[in-house]
Amino acid sequence: MTGNTSPVYNAPEEEPFQREAVAEGISIAAAFMLVILAAVSILQGISAIADDKLYVAGIEYVYEFDTTTWGWIHVVLGAVALICGVGLAIGSTWGRYGALGISALVIVANFMSLPYYPAWSIVIIALSVVIIWAVSTWRPER
Repeated sequence: MTGNTSPVYNAPEEEPFQREAVAEGISIAAAFMLVILAAVSILQGISAIADDKLYVAGIEYVYEFDTTTWGWIHVVLGAVALICGVGLAIGSTWGRYGALGISALVIVANFMSLPYYPAWSIVIIALSVVIIWAVSTWRPER
């Protein structure tokens, strides 16, 4: 017998497609989350446009707009997010990049309108971060 006869055990390598499968599943979920987020943003915007007294705001705020203005901002962002969510669901490249861009804009808009509806804004910011992570992690070309 020559040399060392003990078997060499290598630790199993992490399956490279496991992380991709999780990201792909979350990206599909992100598309539907983006569509739901868009629908609720549109409804939030419509309610702000229809009734200015629906939201409560503090006395002093740097990004102070009329609630009607915030309503129109949320309606427009919601409409664009709806289009990007559908594009993401069908797997288009423009849908992926559009979802990333609109999610970033939704984060900024909800941060700026934080005093008007803080709980909703925090939830939407967190959802947008999940959408950005899922879309940027998933690589469909592999």
